[in-house]
Amino acid sequence: MLDDFMWRAMIAGVLVAMAAAPLGCFVVWRRMAYFGDATAHAAILGVALALLLDVSIFLGVLTVALVMASCVSMLSGRGYAMDTLLGVMAHSALAIGLVAVSFLAGVRLDLSAYLFGDILAVGKTDLWIIGGGVLVVLTLLFWRWSSLLTATLSDELAYASGIQPRREQLVLTLALAVVVAVALKVVGVLLIAALLIIPAATARPFCRTPEAMAILAAGIAILAVTAGLRTAYVMDTPTGPTIVTLAAVLFTLATVVTQSWRLLRQRLQPASFHSGK
Repeated sequence: MLDDFMWRAMIAGVLVAMAAAPLGCFVVWRRMAYFGDATAHAAILGVALALLLDVSIFLGVLTVALVMASCVSMLSGRGYAMDTLLGVMAHSALAIGLVAVSFLAGVRLDLSAYLFGDILAVGKTDLWIIGGGVLVVLTLLFWRWSSLLTATLSDELAYASGIQPRREQLVLTLALAVVVAVALKVVGVLLIAALLIIPAATARPFCRTPEAMAILAAGIAILAVTAGLRTAYVMDTPTGPTIVTLAAVLFTLATVVTQSWRLLRQRLQPASFHSGK
């Protein structure tokens, strides 16, 4: 089965969706959308350094993503607004990475594969790496779920419960860096943040508990991946962008449904009150 490139692509996409969507819920709850985008942008610098040092690209991307996230965490609240700091570091890392790639003599590099993903080129080794990374992320989230939720709600509540918010932010940072590293092959640098945020944002209006939102977000992400792969195959479109486009369509449909339901309830409430009176 794994000799079929479409099956490998499907498995890789589903695995990444299972990790990215629940993690994306915390990104949405903490309003860290730009943080995920900045970490993803730094991945190009990781690719360049990995090629320069002749090491695994996964290791290079993971290292740079961790350094980037750690620097932002340490520098936040020290004279710079978070969005300013993220903007400077994200675009600087992306630009430095692109410049560094241009100096790689004798190396043929398909930059578009790293920017937009190349899920159809996922091999057996890539599949094992993605599976291992996803297992790490899901283990971290399962292990620290309650503490992460408490720290997300309030720092004061976390301290009162004996939880260190900085430690939980570090756990979240580690998980985010791993997701960026494993998702690079699937959707690419420019689309990783979309896979993190869109399924979580789509699921949010339909859920009353954090756990339900995480599960529904994972289901939406898996649907976007499988439908996106099929659509890209039939219509001969770029796979990574097609997956994100399908996710955006699902978000739009969810928004239309929730807004229509809200308007309907507003119109029915006065009628119900009048008839009761």
